[in-house]
Amino acid sequence: MAMGTPNRRGKRQPMADINITPMVDVMLVLLIIFMVTAPLLVTGVPVDLPDSKAKALKSDDTPIQVSIDAKGAVFIDQQAVPATSLPAKLAALREARSGAGDDARVYVRADRALDYGRVMEIVGEVSAAGFRKVALVSDSRPEKRAP
Repeated sequence: MAMGTPNRRGKRQPMADINITPMVDVMLVLLIIFMVTAPLLVTGVPVDLPDSKAKALKSDDTPIQVSIDAKGAVFIDQQAVPATSLPAKLAALREARSGAGDDARVYVRADRALDYGRVMEIVGEVSAAGFRKVALVSDSRPEKRAP
């Protein structure tokens, strides 16, 4: 008997076969969508990281400011420090602030034109000197800059 044909009593028989063609079509479309969008989720999107809407941290003690300009020169609290003597200077600051314990804070300010690896080298030096509260400072102004 064919599907949907009337039987002897004039009633139609229920369809006994499952048509999986629409399900396969939907699954293939979903597969294609995921295959196209998955690489887009993994690759990086150009983002201007230094901008932030976060409020400034409030505290009683003055943190140590480590700044890196666009040329890669390092400054500790407005004083230029050669790259070779940076670990020794940070260790001396750590000893001078030993009364603060692990609460001594260090703010790292880096120019947006710097290589990310250079910034992470300086953060690594600060961490190696024993400072545990290291923060990266960003620009909190709401206006957007042109790329």
